[in-house]
Amino acid sequence: MSELTHLDESGRARMVDVSDKDITRREATARAIVSMQPETARLIATGGVAKGDVLAVAQVAGVMAAKHTPDLIPLCHPLPITGVDMSFEMDTDEARLEIRATVRVTGRTGVEMEALTAAAVAALTVYDMCKAVDRAMSIGNVELLHKAGGKSGEFIRP
Repeated sequence: MSELTHLDESGRARMVDVSDKDITRREATARAIVSMQPETARLIATGGVAKGDVLAVAQVAGVMAAKHTPDLIPLCHPLPITGVDMSFEMDTDEARLEIRATVRVTGRTGVEMEALTAAAVAALTVYDMCKAVDRAMSIGNVELLHKAGGKSGEFIRP
């Protein structure tokens, strides 16, 4: 494992200087899983949640979260994001929703944190919109699935 880049020689937090890195196309995909009661899954799938279209609102929340990542994660660079795609796969039999966020940029640093933030905030939005009917929902498996571009190359979750 390589050394932690967000610490200086004294062990203090620092923002990494990326000015000497090459500008390349970078992309990252992350996911989050929302587990819920079967009736909650059916309500989401059929558009029966009183607050409105859960997945449409979660999609917008995910895009907004990706764009605001440096406001939430202190050492992230503000990036000119070129694209954010959100996808949702509801498994009503298992009563779980898989949320995926793919973020793209052409720049000097990657978008892993933006993809993770987008997936997590979309999941939190699902919880917020459905908590009146299911406070036992859980959010888990927030993880990076894939990243490409930059010096470190490609990562694919095994």
